[in-house]
Amino acid sequence: MKDVRAGSEGQCQRKRVFIRTYGCQMNVYDSDRMADVLRPLGYALADTPEQADLVVLNTCHIREHASEKVYSELGRLRDTKAERRAAGGDLTIAVAGCVAQAEGEEIARRQPAVDIVVGPQAYHRLPELLAEAERKLAILRAGKRLPGAGVLDTEFPAESKFDHLPSPQGVRAGSAFLSIQEGCDKFCTFCVVPYTRGAEYSRPVSAVLAEARQLVAAGAIELTLLGQNVNAYHGEAPDGATWSLARLIRELAEIEGVARLRYTTSHPRDMDDDLIRAHGEVPQLMPYLHLPVQSGSDRILEAMNRRHGRALFLDIVDRLRSVRPDLALSSDFIVGFPGESDADFDDTMRLIDQVGFASAFSFKYSRRPGTPGATLQDQVPESVKSARLAALQALLGRQAREFNASKVGATVPVLFAESGRKPGQIIGKTPWLQSVYAEGNPRLIGHVVDVRLIEGHPNSLAGEIVTGSYGVAA
Repeated sequence: MKDVRAGSEGQCQRKRVFIRTYGCQMNVYDSDRMADVLRPLGYALADTPEQADLVVLNTCHIREHASEKVYSELGRLRDTKAERRAAGGDLTIAVAGCVAQAEGEEIARRQPAVDIVVGPQAYHRLPELLAEAERKLAILRAGKRLPGAGVLDTEFPAESKFDHLPSPQGVRAGSAFLSIQEGCDKFCTFCVVPYTRGAEYSRPVSAVLAEARQLVAAGAIELTLLGQNVNAYHGEAPDGATWSLARLIRELAEIEGVARLRYTTSHPRDMDDDLIRAHGEVPQLMPYLHLPVQSGSDRILEAMNRRHGRALFLDIVDRLRSVRPDLALSSDFIVGFPGESDADFDDTMRLIDQVGFASAFSFKYSRRPGTPGATLQDQVPESVKSARLAALQALLGRQAREFNASKVGATVPVLFAESGRKPGQIIGKTPWLQSVYAEGNPRLIGHVVDVRLIEGHPNSLAGEIVTGSYGVAA
């Protein structure tokens, strides 16, 4: 969970907004863009909900209990709103994102303190929704009754929200997210994304390149391309041709100032030959790939409707490592999918052992309302899911520690992103997305600097800055 907090802009501006972000990097991007949409209305960013005139919860619906966490937060905000009104003020509350899309009417029913519910495809309409919420509030204050005081917009509009968003401002310490694709047509039986984000949509090539250049001009040297199924990108070029993700990456790498490119999240079915070759041919494309597999059992993969088997995944890994031997892999795993046997779980453990992962996200299966998996009968007992998850995470944790240890002694380029908890400490990322802690001047933040890695830890590395590297004095 990430909060969008105050920046340096506009202490004198009249209104303030606090945006709390749950879930994936796409949501982080969306929160940044919501801040961009609200800025022309006079909204600066607040540090806390208590300082804000408007609070936006940008929600995620992927995991179990996601909506209950939102309702818990809304209960606290309801109390804050009541206190504000008792003192003669007010607080506007908006729920955005995937929980809003999936449970919009239920949110309005269960929590009347919510003023706006807006889905992930309609947040560009926030100015109009705020105006409508203010109009309804004025009517209520006049003593008139309304059938529903909240404003709800969970439609999938015909026009793309990207056509209505202002220029992006979301560059942090040299890094920026760039959304190029949304939605998914795969319909995995455990996943709500097709229902909350809609069908696959790829932004036009010209729009992506224009936004990339704007981000670079604002100081970005690392771009992370985002999509629910990003390697299914098929954007239309100005000449009418269709570009793949590989073609787009090659063009982005030609933009002066782009030092690093990443993309997430991918699907094995869309790892085509040209994209695999790009990992060996484009120096700016970092040697790190998040490629979810979910299970190592062909039987469970079929039940999940993943549309690929174990053999295809392993073949992709072999081909990627043949063109980029230092490639680090990350993945997603679900244990305890309905019908998963001990043998199926053993297949997953063998796949992990065979591939070797630098990092991974792993979860117990949880029923998501509205998905086919929620109706399956052969649910795995919670105790079995917990035991399997513990064993799987122990193996993945050992592999992550071994990967970090393998880099000790090497000198690698690190993009520093923030100050550490200790005075004089700064934190950055290696090309393989490992966190690195080092002593250094904060002016190195936003720069790529050579660092000698001296010590490995389970989730990070310690390093020493090579003074003067990349023309930046330490």
